[in-house]
Amino acid sequence: MADIAKPRRIRSAARLLVEADDGTILLFRFTPSDRPPLWATPGGECDPGEDYTTAARRELLEETGLALDPGSVIAQRQNDFTTFHGEPVTAREAWFHVRVASRVIDTTGHTDHELQVMQSHRWFTRAELADWPETIYPEEVLEILPSEPAQ
Repeated sequence: MADIAKPRRIRSAARLLVEADDGTILLFRFTPSDRPPLWATPGGECDPGEDYTTAARRELLEETGLALDPGSVIAQRQNDFTTFHGEPVTAREAWFHVRVASRVIDTTGHTDHELQVMQSHRWFTRAELADWPETIYPEEVLEILPSEPAQ
């Protein structure tokens, strides 16, 4: 008898491209135990009943300490992946672009899980995003970013 594949759970998520006035983009380095390290934008899964904008505002505050309006959705995408908890999901992502004057962030709002896997962050130039030796998520980050860096 053939195995029937279990359907993937739909995981709605808000992702944030946080860009400083100097044009650099904030990424966090994830160091999970089951795969190589990778860099990713702030953001995460929508809570039950939460829309993308509300989730973006909450995730921005939790992960960076920035209490800002995330603005409008600039891109949407869908992809399949396995979460750091080992769950296969189909992600439906809404992307937001937030410009900030300062590169100072506050990570004291991180969850216990985030503290375990998100142990560092850095601000990347667009050139670094195009040629970084470790995986950057999403791979098409430069395509999602507005074409002009912050002035």
